Amino acid sequence: MARDLEEYLRPEVKSTPFCPGCGHGTLMNLILRAIDELKVSMDEMLFVSGIGCAAWIPSPNFNADTLHTLHGRAIAFATGAKMFNPKLKVMVISGDGDLTSIGGNHLIHAARRNIDLTVICANNMIYGMTGGQVASTSPLGAISSTTMEGNIYRPFDLCKLVLGAGAPYVARYSVTQPLSLVGAIKKSLTTHGFTFIEVLSPCHTQFGRRNRYDSPSDMLKMLMENCVSKEQAEHLSKEELKDKIITGEFSDGGA
Repeated sequence: MARDLEEYLRPEVKSTPFCPGCGHGTLMNLILRAIDELKVSMDEMLFVSGIGCAAWIPSPNFNADTLHTLHGRAIAFATGAKMFNPKLKVMVISGDGDLTSIGGNHLIHAARRNIDLTVICANNMIYGMTGGQVASTSPLGAISSTTMEGNIYRPFDLCKLVLGAGAPYVARYSVTQPLSLVGAIKKSLTTHGFTFIEVLSPCHTQFGRRNRYDSPSDMLKMLMENCVSKEQAEHLSKEELKDKIITGEFSDGGA
């Protein structure tokens, strides 16, 4: 049984900054559960984040060393820290805008170089903190503050992007798949090299309300209905896979 996760939080933390219905609070819980199950000491870890809602997951909440860095530069800072102290377990936690739009070049080159980092990308499909602008992950047709008539550009498939750059461990899960997500985080922390987990984490404040989701629970239901496993996807036609999100491990860390 997991211990009281409050021991992993700074004593002054009384609440989180996340909006009601945000998936990031769930993700924060699951990251700490994975660390607890592995019995990894927080003294052995460094958490690095950029700018955005997801960047507030480790900083100022985690009772550990944290770097809250420039927008889009979390992986660059994490690379420097890992090079200076290779014994550290370095985990980057940030959002899709920070890691894949503004920081996209750092992402692909860190994966290409196979730097020993764990990167968790909380994908809410929009710039959640800075005003609801369209992101590199926003679906076709999505309404945002900068695409009032709908996004005309196809989104990145983040897992394919990082796989193409050569990362040894790549996975995607939703916050509605907690057990699988905890397992993926544990595996990423015990795999040497660059590991990447895309976490689908709904933003009702900026994405949901603009895109006709009446409540945060509607967004969670959407993820539960639309997420299919790799194994399920193999038996579905192209038409049946339309609007579905394939989840699972896309590279399992093997040689």
